[in-house]
Amino acid sequence: MTRLLAISGSLREASSNTSLLEAAARLAPAGIAIERYHDLGALPHFNPDMELKPPAIVLALRARVDASDGLLISCPEYARGIPGSFKNLLDWLVGSPNFQGKPVALFNTSPRASEAQKSLRLVLETIAARIVGEACLTVDLMTRKLDLDEIAGDKMISTAIQSALMAFESAI
Repeated sequence: MTRLLAISGSLREASSNTSLLEAAARLAPAGIAIERYHDLGALPHFNPDMELKPPAIVLALRARVDASDGLLISCPEYARGIPGSFKNLLDWLVGSPNFQGKPVALFNTSPRASEAQKSLRLVLETIAARIVGEACLTVDLMTRKLDLDEIAGDKMISTAIQSALMAFESAI
């Protein structure tokens, strides 16, 4: 069983990024289990002075990342960059001893969000994640305004999600 941790970079309740990850969990082929991380907004601000004794929520995040075979990330673009709350999560992962080489697939919900994707790739590569290019996916959900059921039910999107997940599993 391949275990993936899905992390949305959005705090919005009705987020297309979160919906895309939830659709991936619903459409995952047999042998792939996807669990979503829900505590992005609860993480404390990163402080290097806390690295020797990280808060319990940070230890829990690191444990979930460590226990996963790979990460599915879907992150919005705000002001041409990564949202601060998501960058904060990544900063907490820098000190995680098992993060180096962690496979990552990037799911993007807007073809226009290219600057955030570039920034996200740069940060992930800097902290030694292994971005699996053939498992990365961009679908246009911003102009289509689809909900979870519509995303999962759309033949083109669902096929693209399943193909990306199978490529990710093969690369892992």
